Amino acid sequence: MQSGSQEVVLMMLLFTGMVLSVLFRKLTVLGALTGGLLALLIYLGAGFTGISLMAAFFLLGTLATGHRMQVKQVFKAAEKAGGRRDAIQVLSNAGMPALFGLLAFSFPQHSATFRLLLATSFSSATADTLSSELGTVYGKKFYNIITFRPDRRGLDGVVSIEGSFLGLLGSIIMALIYSFGFGSGLFLLWIIIGGTIGNCADSLLGATLQRRRLLSNSGVNLLNTIIAALAALLLSALEKMES
Repeated sequence: MQSGSQEVVLMMLLFTGMVLSVLFRKLTVLGALTGGLLALLIYLGAGFTGISLMAAFFLLGTLATGHRMQVKQVFKAAEKAGGRRDAIQVLSNAGMPALFGLLAFSFPQHSATFRLLLATSFSSATADTLSSELGTVYGKKFYNIITFRPDRRGLDGVVSIEGSFLGLLGSIIMALIYSFGFGSGLFLLWIIIGGTIGNCADSLLGATLQRRRLLSNSGVNLLNTIIAALAALLLSALEKMES
């Protein structure tokens, strides 16, 4: 597909996605516009593979959030289920991938590294969403991630084995999507490990700073994508040092 045709297809996809997300009350108007802008930056650095990562995150997150909403509301864990995501929430999940997309475009000699960080950020965001939204529904026993003592489901920093597994599955899905566009290699493992580390960091931040109202949910989401990217960067650097 020629460059001009690709841009036309991209704009059509983004416009359609933005309109549908507003019509189906998944995003506010400003949230949809923010998502469209971030998607453009992601496309600059990672092409349609980056757009696919963002689309998969949004689709999986939307399905997981809406799944058995009544059960989550009973346990007061439907923080995002009842309303549309706004611009801040969109930025907290996709802001770092968009930044890495811009950096990959601006510094093509390091584009592979920035694309890896982009994918790992989405890996963490997806793992966090699936583990929290679906873990609340399918988890059997719930533990405080710091004390490992039983705790109430739905609270910040509370995890389950089932939720953790679903989060890991989300990271694997992101790595597989990335492999379709950029091939396979040990870096796929960094996407999965980084996403899992970011997800664990999200729970730790939730059990400490968020419970004390020192960080909002959006702040925690942003930090987990940053931590995941840093973990992938470190793993990648260690790999290069050993080779």
